[in-house]
Amino acid sequence: MNPQPWKGLPVRIALLPLDERPVNATLPTHIAAIAGVEVLTPPAELLPRMRTPGRADELAGWLAEVAGAVDALVVSLDMLGYGGLIGSRTTQDAASAVVERLAVLESIRSRFPRLPITAVTTVMRASRSYSPAEEPEYWSRHGVELHDLGGALHREFLGEPHERDRLTAAVPTDVRADFWLRRLRNHTVDLFTLGLAGRGTLDTLLVTADDTAPRAAGSLEQVWLRHWVSATGLDTRVLMYPGADEVGSVLVARALADNAAGRAAGRAAGRAAGSAAGEKGALDAVPTARAQDGPERQDEPVRIAVEICEEGGADRIAPYENVPIAAGVARQIAAAGAEVPDGGEQRVADAVIVVHAPDPHRGDMARRGEGTDRAVVEAVVDRVAELVEAGSSVGVADVRYVNGADPNLVRALAERGVLDRIRAYGGWNTAGNTVGSVVAALVAHAVGHRHGGVDEAAESRLRWHRIVEDYAYQAVVRGELAQERPYADHMSVPFPDPADVASYLERCAKRLPEVAEELGGADARRWLIASPRLPWGRTFEIDFDLVPRT
Repeated sequence: MNPQPWKGLPVRIALLPLDERPVNATLPTHIAAIAGVEVLTPPAELLPRMRTPGRADELAGWLAEVAGAVDALVVSLDMLGYGGLIGSRTTQDAASAVVERLAVLESIRSRFPRLPITAVTTVMRASRSYSPAEEPEYWSRHGVELHDLGGALHREFLGEPHERDRLTAAVPTDVRADFWLRRLRNHTVDLFTLGLAGRGTLDTLLVTADDTAPRAAGSLEQVWLRHWVSATGLDTRVLMYPGADEVGSVLVARALADNAAGRAAGRAAGRAAGSAAGEKGALDAVPTARAQDGPERQDEPVRIAVEICEEGGADRIAPYENVPIAAGVARQIAAAGAEVPDGGEQRVADAVIVVHAPDPHRGDMARRGEGTDRAVVEAVVDRVAELVEAGSSVGVADVRYVNGADPNLVRALAERGVLDRIRAYGGWNTAGNTVGSVVAALVAHAVGHRHGGVDEAAESRLRWHRIVEDYAYQAVVRGELAQERPYADHMSVPFPDPADVASYLERCAKRLPEVAEELGGADARRWLIASPRLPWGRTFEIDFDLVPRT
């Protein structure tokens, strides 16, 4: 599934992922495969194992070694600095040690001044839960209070009513000290990364945040970071928005788009004026393209039109995010190196992303068994079908619920016969995760289409993988099995008994094909679902192989 890359596109991209889970280490390779491009990732033994951090110093060495053999670098600064996403929340390393590890990027830049380097740093989350699976151990006793305390300090900063004193008293002094000093360390490192962008070490820096809220410790830290971005004039290099697990895919798509449009750092001297104009204001709003007629030009930026069918849906803020969905979509498109055409004009768009708007009741498919009402679904399906019949490349971002697809939408798309005719689908975890992965797939398709290199089998595989995982598993099978005692309490906490893992996967191996293949369609006939596995030994995420039917 790898056609020869076309002239002008990167042949190989090196990716240092956020962690070892498939959404971070494998999904970006599937995105690139649509455009026939190879993604190199570090040896598995260097990557983390859930709470065990990756070997950060050796990962820095891998980056330095591979830099001379690739056409672009995509780097998770959490992996490079802390050994992974969980490591960024749990390790005891001083800020100076973390910054020292990031210095390898300055060395690479001095050796390869034209090599495009994009990176992401993640603002430390404070989940409103008592689950310590991905947090310091004290989260099991004080997690909700720490989250609320961060929100109280944000409200105090804004001059809003708050309960800082009550919440401060609810958390032991030593726990509060560790929490705030850990956040101070990470914020110091985040400020340093702005300097990497300002000095030109990084061509693009994404500052993202997962599991956040409009009022939260991380949201306040983003206010401070945004101040320095604005003060230093880094608006064209630094983008800030909700997200995490999709960012590797988004930055891989950006590497494709930047190279194809002639805006990568290696050609900045020849096209600096066009690049600067194309990215103006990327921090707060997506750049827009000029509406033009005429033949497609390979050097133009990828353009993605946005449709949010439900009235009022564009202004809703999805759970775990801190901006309205319309703003989140716009920033994801900008992060992927693409643009929204003027007025959303589809006649100049390479693709259209149709957004199934967040549930006004903020539903969670991990705990909710039924999908949304039929009228809302029908409006989305009608529009998707209309666009597909008109020949548009369509991606569906199903952000109705967090942690899984809207079953009614997926079934209705299948019944209408368009589920396997759209270019991309996503309905997993947070709205940012879903939107970013769909945007990335649309960008990869658009770039490949312009240069005659779309790998149709890779596109089919990615589409079906997301449908199987987001719909069949997250929205159906996971909820079914969670009703049974051996599996009920392991959404976030790994199974202690390997026998329970084996029996759970045996059940998944039977049920996933049953549920997915009920949808019918070409993708279902094309792929066998094989070898299900639990990457972190818990039920929240699953992985599996898709094997071509013979």
